[in-house]
Amino acid sequence: MSRPFDLDPLFRPLTSLAGVGPKNGKLMEKLVGGPKILDLLFHLPIDFIDRRFSPKISAAPPERIATIEVMIDRHTPNARRGQPYRVQAHDETGKITLAFFHARKDWLEKQLPVGQKVIVSGKVDYYQGNPQILHPDIATLEDRASLETVEAIYPLTQGLTNKALGKAIKAGLNHIPKLPEWIDPTHKQRQKWGEWHVALKAVHMPENERDLSPEHSVRQRLAYDELLAHQLTLALVRHNQRRLSGRSYQGTGELRQKLLAALPFNLTGAQERCLREIDTDMLEEARMLRLLQGDVGSGKTVVACLAMLRAIESGAQAALIAPTEILARQHAESMKPWLEAAGVRFVILTGRDKGKARDEILAKIRGEGFDGGAQLIIGTHAIFQKDVEYRDLGLAVIDEQHRFGVQQRLALSNKGTGVDVLVMTATPIPRTLTLSAYGDMDVSRIDEKPPGRKPVDTRTIPA
Repeated sequence: MSRPFDLDPLFRPLTSLAGVGPKNGKLMEKLVGGPKILDLLFHLPIDFIDRRFSPKISAAPPERIATIEVMIDRHTPNARRGQPYRVQAHDETGKITLAFFHARKDWLEKQLPVGQKVIVSGKVDYYQGNPQILHPDIATLEDRASLETVEAIYPLTQGLTNKALGKAIKAGLNHIPKLPEWIDPTHKQRQKWGEWHVALKAVHMPENERDLSPEHSVRQRLAYDELLAHQLTLALVRHNQRRLSGRSYQGTGELRQKLLAALPFNLTGAQERCLREIDTDMLEEARMLRLLQGDVGSGKTVVACLAMLRAIESGAQAALIAPTEILARQHAESMKPWLEAAGVRFVILTGRDKGKARDEILAKIRGEGFDGGAQLIIGTHAIFQKDVEYRDLGLAVIDEQHRFGVQQRLALSNKGTGVDVLVMTATPIPRTLTLSAYGDMDVSRIDEKPPGRKPVDTRTIPA
């Protein structure tokens, strides 16, 4: 489905904004997590500077930002290391010092010429009983407007100033289109929310502490839009997933029986129930996309292994992907006796494998060799890189889904024809959150522990 033309301005590159060059563009992309104007506009302020208070020098209280019109009297460079460069100034009510550390004399003389009036703004403090401002913002009387009365403060990265980022965001706000409303009118009215484009502009113009609160109506409106978009995306993915043609894995049961005979324990009722749900999906022609949820020690791995054997019995390959090399090798170690008992050929592929050793593993994954190559592949994200070609990938099992994005998941499922996907997680997820975060998946839960397992203590703690 193509993107509506109305949204095109938001998907332009950051470097299309006035004043954003390749260098700043790269820094902003790194900071906001994407190369588009839309990514920049959802980088929200965390604080603000209020320059609206404009007292005379004698009325400027300490520890408060003041914007004052002053006459520059003289410059006092300090030759002593670690001491600031000072500029003396006054108005009709008193004197004030403007102090700068690591300052360039030529730049300060240009910005603060002796005998001229300028606007300075910053937090007033007192040094030896006299008022001073450390590193004030500066503007000429003619260019007073360049000193924003209220300036949004954003999270930054090294090499990028708040002024440059704020300027880019202001330019980006001019690209916001007026879109048709998609929120239920009754709900919108009840929440007293404004239009989307109005909210997106307002969130970048905080004027008090309340404007920065997550409970503010503007931020609540944008959060609701984001959640609604996420849910609609999941619904579309789920709908399209159902329509994608998959494969029916009949399986002979031969390899499974060998594995089950080698196990020193019997499956629990919950494991058998989850396996039946997975088998039902794998029998259907539509692609499987299922989440297998269960505490550490509940027996997810053996269920996933039995599911992979079904694909292998049907002549296809299976892959198990873990978020780290350590976890991948732990899976291989725990599954090795089961796979050897079933006579399954498997390989491990991680980012550490290089050169000739990697080439040999890739050849086995392609199905080369007198024995027909690897039937099961265990590894990290390395197993869905471009140069990894499968003989016939049928089932992909992903451990701890939250470490992989949808794009990586799709990249793995696109390595074969009609690849079924099974995701495992030990993270305890309430049902409502499961529907929100994994709404594109069917869910199976192992809610019964094998005999003799110690209970798992799960707690929520502050960051």
